[in-house]
Amino acid sequence: METVVILLAGLVIGAVAGYLAGRSGRQSLVTRAEVLRTQLDEQEKRHSEAMAALQAKFDETLQKVTAQMASATDDMLKQRQKEFAESSSANLGQIVDPLKETIARMKKAMDDSTLKQTEMSGVMKATVENMIRQSEAAKKSTDELVRVFRRGAKVQGDWGETVLTELLESQGLTPGIHYEIQSSVRDASGCPVRTDSGSTVRPDVILHLDTRRDVIIDSKVSLTAYMDYVNAEDETDRQRFLKAHADSVWRHVKELSAKDYSSYVRAPRVCMDYVIMFVPHTGALWTALNSQPDMWRKAMEMNVFIADEQTLFAALRIIRMTWTQIAQAQNHEKVYALANEMLDRVGQFMKKYEAVGKSLEAALKSYEEAGRKLSPSGQSILQTCSKLRKLGARQSDRNPLPQLQDETGDI
Repeated sequence: METVVILLAGLVIGAVAGYLAGRSGRQSLVTRAEVLRTQLDEQEKRHSEAMAALQAKFDETLQKVTAQMASATDDMLKQRQKEFAESSSANLGQIVDPLKETIARMKKAMDDSTLKQTEMSGVMKATVENMIRQSEAAKKSTDELVRVFRRGAKVQGDWGETVLTELLESQGLTPGIHYEIQSSVRDASGCPVRTDSGSTVRPDVILHLDTRRDVIIDSKVSLTAYMDYVNAEDETDRQRFLKAHADSVWRHVKELSAKDYSSYVRAPRVCMDYVIMFVPHTGALWTALNSQPDMWRKAMEMNVFIADEQTLFAALRIIRMTWTQIAQAQNHEKVYALANEMLDRVGQFMKKYEAVGKSLEAALKSYEEAGRKLSPSGQSILQTCSKLRKLGARQSDRNPLPQLQDETGDI
């Protein structure tokens, strides 16, 4: 920029010098040009010095400004860093503190869970050990029960009778009213009925269907061959024990049919012409019936109805409903009898009530007649007493006559 200015100044000077030379002469132009050049040199020198001073001052000012900006920038950065640190700390605190609390709760929950799991593991271990002991005891009891059932026919029979009794009681039937247990069949005179061999007829249960009709229930248990069938390890033994089990059930059917309980029941009781053979073990019964599907039909032809617990339960439910209807009918009869009795007593009361009324009327009439005898006027007792007083009789001080007292003024 400065060089351009100098060049332009030279051109101007040259032009001026040429112009002056043309008018005043060449020599004067040269002299003036030299003077101008000298002035320009001095001016250029002063200008250079001023520019140098200005440049130095600018550099100094720039250095100061740069230093100030650097200091201000550094302070601002430090402030921003501080503010950012504080803000970041606060923000991180808002994020981290709940996270720390959550982690603490999770740790506590995990510790509690671990403790509970440890306790539950201990309890579960104890429970499992107890269950194992109970299982072993149950297995031992089951094995013992199986041995007893295998060897004791009476035990099987007693168990069947117990199941039958509980089934009857569960239906609300009352012994001695709705059924009889191990009771001898009796005739009309109350004597026990005996068979041709002289023994008494004692079925397990005599079930009263209503006030006149009875049905015999006999419990039969066939479990020995059935348990052998269940525990058999090969098919040959299973089939052999299955046939033995079915034969055992059928043997009980024939025994009950031969006893013919219904023929021993005497009037006025009427016994059904069949007997119910109760088999308390449903699995054992249906295993036998599945092997011989026509067994129940043949048994019915022999007047023996084979029933398991479910079938007998349904029959007993119907019998209980029958007895409920009988009780309701008896209650109705009692109500009618009480109504008749009430009407009769009301009639008797009305008669007595009317008699009492008549007696009261007669008593009232007598009372009024007696009252007239006590009146102070006419022919009454008081008039007679007054005449006696006039003749010298003295009335009682304790019981004076009111009318005379009013008349004489005496006490």
